[in-house]
Amino acid sequence: MAEKTYNITCIVCPLSCEMRLMVKDGKIENIKGNRCRRGIDYARQEFYNPQRVLTTTVKLKGDRLPLLPVRTNKPIPRRMLKECVRYLSKIEVKAPVKLGEVIVSNILNSGANVISTKEVGSTGVYRKT
Repeated sequence: MAEKTYNITCIVCPLSCEMRLMVKDGKIENIKGNRCRRGIDYARQEFYNPQRVLTTTVKLKGDRLPLLPVRTNKPIPRRMLKECVRYLSKIEVKAPVKLGEVIVSNILNSGANVISTKEVGSTGVYRKT
């Protein structure tokens, strides 16, 4: 099998290293362009199992706002993002909701909780945090 090249921009630190991965038979053979060890770890993670923090909204009942902003409390596999969004589109939360309150525990067995990123009250007041 031929060797393929992938370009990845590291987001671990402000240097934003442009790294080049040489991949053969689905395995990383070489990584170039990183300026620190963290870049190598990031490139490996991003190639083999990319993960993201999911940020979205769920329906909110009992408040003047129709939606509640939420996010996962830790990264989940990128391949699960769409499925998690579909699952959350069916969720409706009732106000009041506290900042950081768990909305869904262990979403789709990912190991991550979906938490509120805003505090809303039952009086219709949107509390700034």
